[in-house]
Amino acid sequence: MKKLMISLSILFSGFIFSQEVMETPVQNNSRWTFGGGVGFGFGSNSYFNLSAAPRVGYMLTNDLEGGVLGSVSWQKSNAYSSTMFGVGPFLNYYIARTFFISANYQHYFINYKDKIYDFNAKTNEDALYLGGGYMQRIGNNSYLQLGLMYNVLWKENSSIFSSGLAPSIGFVVGL
Repeated sequence: MKKLMISLSILFSGFIFSQEVMETPVQNNSRWTFGGGVGFGFGSNSYFNLSAAPRVGYMLTNDLEGGVLGSVSWQKSNAYSSTMFGVGPFLNYYIARTFFISANYQHYFINYKDKIYDFNAKTNEDALYLGGGYMQRIGNNSYLQLGLMYNVLWKENSSIFSSGLAPSIGFVVGL
């Protein structure tokens, strides 16, 4: 009986003093965010594309982020080569850190060389992308963003872009 009482006392005291350790979310005291995306593509006629789009943002509120986005793209094929730089502001509104609505303006500087006709051109183009997408948490304050944007300034016969639709894949750290 004495052994049973001691065993029950030890077991009972273990329940009293045991506690569950809860994982607390990491507090991000900085309102700055960083991220961007990289891409590449291959195609017919020895087509190759390499691009990068870094971004820096600041959380204006808990769900609204504003910042600056840059982009650089290099394309090459048997028929042409081009280099494109872009820069502009963006706004993202986050919905429960699962979805986002985005607007970004880009001013592009394009250098184009046609290899067949030995023609060079330098031009500029503006783009205003509106859209949104889905976010997947990949770390404490890091997210993968998958979205679809539409350039509302796109014109079929005068734009350097083949379409107004632009899929987006990127990362953001600091949310």
